[in-house]
Amino acid sequence: QVQLVESGGGLVQPGGSLRLSCAASGSGLASYTMRWYRQGPGNQREMVAEVTNGGDIRYADSVAGRFTASRDNRVNTMFLQMETLKPEDTAVYFCNARRLWQGSIYTYWGQGTQVTVSS
Repeated sequence: QVQLVESGGGLVQPGGSLRLSCAASGSGLASYTMRWYRQGPGNQREMVAEVTNGGDIRYADSVAGRFTASRDNRVNTMFLQMETLKPEDTAVYFCNARRLWQGSIYTYWGQGTQVTVSS
């Protein structure tokens, strides 16, 4: 079992920055692929960034060059540094942990943190 807790959301003006954190607890955390998702008003949940257990990182086209994802396995935390924020980045941001283990996929979600970009 894995528990995920996001923090760092808030209200920011267009062009501003925020740093989200996802604190994880449980066993075998280093073996999980960690992802950030977001869900804006009236939209489907979409993947924003992924950090694999091997350290590979990929981004959605809509945030590439503006967002930076990272993880620190020493403190079981994943981060999302968001720069040059736009109103369309407004969404609830969710942390996800996922791994394939003995033929089964295990996936866990945090409760989400609200990011609002508005002047």
